[in-house]
Amino acid sequence: MLIRPLAEHDWDAIVALEAGAYTDDGLSEGREALKSRYFEGTCFVIEEAGRVGGYLLALPYPPFASPDLSRAEESGHPSRNLHAHDLVVAEDLRGRGLGPRLLTHLLDTARELGYERISLVAVRGAHVLWARLGYHAHPEVELPESYGTNAMYMSMEVG
Repeated sequence: MLIRPLAEHDWDAIVALEAGAYTDDGLSEGREALKSRYFEGTCFVIEEAGRVGGYLLALPYPPFASPDLSRAEESGHPSRNLHAHDLVVAEDLRGRGLGPRLLTHLLDTARELGYERISLVAVRGAHVLWARLGYHAHPEVELPESYGTNAMYMSMEVG
């Protein structure tokens, strides 16, 4: 398994993985919105046997704010906060520690690039898992309605 930078030819696989992971919960964004979250140097895929087996999209974003799932980003956001917007691992590859490997890769990248914090929005009650990985909940942060009712903004210092 190889973690590598996301390439243009990966988008069909990313869109399919994202739709499979989030459509049933009404959280799927679609190709245009996903592509607007791309930031060179902070978006990665897992390549396994010649296919995209997972991905992580992260972009600079103001702290204590998050992209609205219902629309594409209109412009970049200069920030020392790196927002881990989306992480999906193919169903047949889950349980192998690939999600944590992607997150470790992101943390190492954030350190190298001088980011101060990593933030994310935990959906479907996943804040419990993220807390175990060192992320702190910020229930005071209001999220766009597109995340639904069971979402939590979280962050951690890069250190």
